[in-house]
Amino acid sequence: MALDSSQEKQLQQLRIILCRRWWLTLLGLWLTMGSLSLWNLRPEIVLLRRYFTWTALRYGLLYHRLAALGLGLCLGLTVALLVAESRYLLFGLARSEQQRLESWLQRINHQGPRHPLWTSLHRDKAN
Repeated sequence: MALDSSQEKQLQQLRIILCRRWWLTLLGLWLTMGSLSLWNLRPEIVLLRRYFTWTALRYGLLYHRLAALGLGLCLGLTVALLVAESRYLLFGLARSEQQRLESWLQRINHQGPRHPLWTSLHRDKAN
């Protein structure tokens, strides 16, 4: 399906909105779960600062499984988001991602002003 310039602009705006939401979600995750996980690992961090060994790191994470899961989730999502953004910057939108965004844009336009993202995509029509 060929897109005109206004739809292409809306598609780009929708991608930017979704990207910002992901970054805000990730920031909230780091501020809550990441900080709680690091707080729980305080004694091991002190020990690792004095005598760093991979074994000490392994056992520190092994005996604090919830903290390790929290840090793993935060780090995993951070790396995934950075890889996805790097892929977009280097290669542009993948065809499957563009189709997903186009169908989402059609649903937003079909629902009209009742959709929460409609005003962000149609700033000139909202006024």
